[in-house]
Amino acid sequence: MKMCGMLHRLADDRSGVTLLEFALGLPILLTGGLWAAELTNYSLTNQRLSQVALALADNASRVGLFSGTGTTQLREVDLNDVLLAAKQQGAPFNLTANGRITLSSLENSGGTQRIHWQRCFGAKTGSSFDSHYGKTLQSDGVTYDPTAGINTATSGDNSAQHPGTLAPSGMGESGAQVNAPTDSGVMFVEINYLYTPIVGNGWFTSSKMLRYVASFVVRDNRDYGQVYNPAPAAARATCDLASS
Repeated sequence: MKMCGMLHRLADDRSGVTLLEFALGLPILLTGGLWAAELTNYSLTNQRLSQVALALADNASRVGLFSGTGTTQLREVDLNDVLLAAKQQGAPFNLTANGRITLSSLENSGGTQRIHWQRCFGAKTGSSFDSHYGKTLQSDGVTYDPTAGINTATSGDNSAQHPGTLAPSGMGESGAQVNAPTDSGVMFVEINYLYTPIVGNGWFTSSKMLRYVASFVVRDNRDYGQVYNPAPAAARATCDLASS
């Protein structure tokens, strides 16, 4: 009889219901919260990458030193400044440590489109991070040419011997390529970034490549002969180098 009474009292006891419900609902609540945090971070990262690409293309289309002859000379120090600005803008999500920025000068000389020069910034290298829309290549058509658009002569100017690479269709996705206006140029930016989930790789999503592009027509009467590098010379951020 005592045993039966004890079992009846245990069956009627409701003092632990709240704790039991909390224990059952916590995994669902935690999963939903983590998924929302991951989705928010992914969306913010995409938005930030887009903003960095736009800001860099805009800045690169404006910089330069007015030469006093009616043209603006683009210098290596100017390019380093705009790339550094992009690095600082992407610092909250480690852009240059986990990705690569490629800045290209798409130019139209007498109706001929070409990628005259390129500058890069970022620690990541390889086919996933290199430009997907064209490179400055040597005469073999395969090897990257870091001297494109550069005067390498110790005296005089031999920049015309480093003309860059023809890009008849422009740059960008097929069917939506960007072309430079006649006798002008476009600053074309491509960012390739490896996104890593904040809630463990594979829980809700895995690491994935994000790619953003942006372009702006050069705003002034730029001298397209070469990228100048007067003394004291600045280090060139060519795409054969990796830095974060």
